[in-house]
Parts: sequence; structure tokens; C-alpha cells
Amino acid sequence: MSNLKPYSHETFDSIRHLDESGREYWFARELQEVLEYAQWRNFEKVVERAKMACINSGVNISDHFADLSKMVNLGFGAERQIQDIALSRYACYLIVQNGDPRKAIIALGQTYFAIQTRRQEIGDAKRLVTEDEKRLTIRKELVEHNKSLAEAAKMAGIVDPRDYAIFQNRGYQGLYGGLSMHDIHARKGLKKSEKILDYMGSTELAANLFRATQADEKIRRDNVKGRDNANQVHYDVGVTVRDTIKRLGGTMPEDLPTPRKSIKQVEREQKQKQLPEK
Repeated sequence: MSNLKPYSHETFDSIRHLDESGREYWFARELQEVLEYAQWRNFEKVVERAKMACINSGVNISDHFADLSKMVNLGFGAERQIQDIALSRYACYLIVQNGDPRKAIIALGQTYFAIQTRRQEIGDAKRLVTEDEKRLTIRKELVEHNKSLAEAAKMAGIVDPRDYAIFQNRGYQGLYGGLSMHDIHARKGLKKSEKILDYMGSTELAANLFRATQADEKIRRDNVKGRDNANQVHYDVGVTVRDTIKRLGGTMPEDLPTPRKSIKQVEREQKQKQLPEK
């Protein structure tokens, strides 16, 4: 019998708090438990990496990470003061980006906080987000993280565009069970000018987002140097994400359905809906 926990987006909703102004936040200690970090000192390392990512993004860290202390009950009337952090949604997202990629809950956390961002943008945190909105949100995140991944690859020594194409291909091969970008393109039945990322559903996009963020982080964290080493890291991360999907009983990315509409079509339709009626 599988010992995997029944994770869902409610896992993160259950520890979400609202302040007096209705702004949402999460406590680091509670997030630590959900993300399956047994010891605070190990989780603190992840938080520190998230803070550094926040600083590198040019964002004011104090707006997203608020240090605080609180008393906890030790039993028999004893109490002890512990340190905690009030986290914004963005802070939580940076934390799951920098978390252990072997944990299935980390992958779920990435999509949860990305989608929560979209919900706030549309100004209604309670209504259901459509599949098209999920696709747009995650595709937007993937564009930004692919830029960061390209920068990491360049730092590793991948400068020539042809070498970068090989690097990208290795990531896909790891995630898609050996299939190359060309193979994926063919399986989706796309025209030569159509991009595979523009014809992925939200689940497939989320898997690729996880691949990109974790490859980026590992190359930087391990200070990977050399084209072959960087290619191997990207491939191995892809394999790890694929194994996580398998352990969860999910559908392999190459077997997921291809949306009829491209991301560009969805964007046009969304913009049309936002136009004022005449």
C-alpha cells in the first residue's frame, strides 16, 4: 500500500491566515511542517535562500518576510519563546522554489502559489480559476524562469545558442522519458512555427516549471561548470520530476492531452473579455 499523503491545494489553504486588513499570510513554522522539514534549522536554510532570491529580484524583503517571536506551550504549564516569520504569498513561492525537489509537496506548492497570485490579480480569491487562466499564469512564470535558467547555463559555460538548445533538450529528455523537443513537437501534431510550451495544459506546464526552477537552482547552488555537467544536471532534474509524478500516480507529461487553443489564442480571448462594452 502506498504511504503517500493525499496532498491537495487545501493543504496550503488550511494554514493561510488573514490580518485585520484582509491580507493573507503564512507562518514559516506551519509551512515548515507542511513541507515536511522535521527540523527548523534545515528549513531556515531554505528560507535564507528564498530571502536572497527576493533581494536579487530587487524586491523589498521586509514586505514579504516579517520576523516575529511567539510563545509556545510545552505542556504542564511551561512555555518557551520561539522565532517565527510571517510570510507573504510571494515569500512562500520563493521558499517552495528553493525547497527539496524530491518532495512531492514542493511541486504542488509551486503551482498553488503561482495560481494564488493569479487569483489576487483578478481580484477574487474565492472564485474558481479556469484551466485557461492556470495556463496563462504558469506559462508567464515559466517565461521568467527560463530566462533565469538561461543565465545559469551561461554561467556554467553554455554560451553558443546551439549548445543551449542541446542543454534545453536534455531537460526535456529527462522529464519526457527520453523524448526530445522534436519528438514532443511531433507527438502534439504541431506546425513547425508552433512552440510546444504554447500547447501545454496547466499540469504539463507545471511539471516543466518545476524542472526549470530546480535545474536553475541546482546549477547555481552547486556552482556547476562545463557544458556536459550542466547538461547532465538538467537531465537528472527532469528525471527527478518525472519520478515524482510517477510516485504520485500522475500521468506522464507526454501522455497529457494537448489543448486545442494556443497560449496566444487564450491571451487574445482574455484581453477581449477585458475590453469595455460599447
